[in-house]
Amino acid sequence: MSLTISNNQLTALAANFGTPLYVYNADKITDQYQLLQHAFKGVNAKFFFACKSLTNINILKHIRSLGCNIDCSSINEAKLAVLAGFNPSNILYTSNGIAFEEIEEAVGLGINVNIDSLSNLEKFGKKYGHGYPVGIRLLPNIMAGGNLKISTGHDKSKFGIPLEQLDSILNLVKQYQINIAGLHVHTGSEIKDVAVFMQVADIFFELVPLFPELVFLDLGGGFKVPYKENETGTDIALLAEKVQAALIRLNEQYGRNFQVWFEPGKYLVSESGSFITTVNVIKKNKAAIFVGVNSGFNHLIRPMFYDAYHKIDNISNPEGPIQHYAVVGNICETDTFAWDRPLNEVREGDLLVFNNAGAYGFEMGSNYNSRFLPAQVMLKEGQVHLIRKRDVFEDLLRNQINID
Repeated sequence: MSLTISNNQLTALAANFGTPLYVYNADKITDQYQLLQHAFKGVNAKFFFACKSLTNINILKHIRSLGCNIDCSSINEAKLAVLAGFNPSNILYTSNGIAFEEIEEAVGLGINVNIDSLSNLEKFGKKYGHGYPVGIRLLPNIMAGGNLKISTGHDKSKFGIPLEQLDSILNLVKQYQINIAGLHVHTGSEIKDVAVFMQVADIFFELVPLFPELVFLDLGGGFKVPYKENETGTDIALLAEKVQAALIRLNEQYGRNFQVWFEPGKYLVSESGSFITTVNVIKKNKAAIFVGVNSGFNHLIRPMFYDAYHKIDNISNPEGPIQHYAVVGNICETDTFAWDRPLNEVREGDLLVFNNAGAYGFEMGSNYNSRFLPAQVMLKEGQVHLIRKRDVFEDLLRNQINID
């Protein structure tokens, strides 16, 4: 099992499938999941892949083959999960500001549902009463995550039901005899500090007595992934140790056997992904040497959207002298991937590879400027699989209706 894709392999894939190109190493996904399993060995924990990070059906099938469960953020993701072969009991749908009809559809699929508003909780109670177990997503007023755009647990966040509205939750539960099977909190992404997860555990400690039918306590996801060479990710072993201690204390205190749920997304697939681009032009002005590649934020929006960092390698000239460049896209907007970035000397026609591109890369892509979405390739156990064709011109017109 190879956990890295060599420059020669990437170059060959670019020659075969063209660029821009997304490449995923399924063996690396396997390794990441096994690391989780090893760390949490002996802990009553269940992991759901947050598939909003990468929904290609072949990736989903691979993740299912590992024994991992799946977390969905829309009813269509839930349908993809069913199509990929996941058992409904292993699918979690955490709703967010949706029409109640989506929740009804999720219940029709027989999957696990988390509800994040008093409005939908009341509608759920009226329709299902005690007949269908459900989870509640709570807003804990905890600031966490890499930056404000990926923080979801603070007091200005749209996500979850605020803890201050606990009395309203309890009134609805009592009125409609709702079977509350789980409590859910997700505070954000890029959470390195294990103490954040334990803050959530402390909240659960206080709430458990109020919900006698609780089965699971959901600590969310957002594990930190290292993007730079000197960075470290979330200490998963320490997290498992702390969670295990909390579970033991919780079970002893209340005489019940709870299960802890997590929804890792980026943690499982980020490092598996490489995004290959070709250098179109090199331009120079007083500010910088601009390297213009044949992509833009239509294919990889994270740097512009989140100020995210992606390590970039010039795999066509890996021994060239280091120079500093601004790596930019070809979209008719500012789409800077990197500014003042040290790279081996870049020439027109070189291949630049963006690392850690497995999560929220292709998934957040678009046809902006009427440009094509790239192909996707998966490497698994030494075999190359094309898992999505590159767009062609007809794809831009597929759902348009010409009325002339």
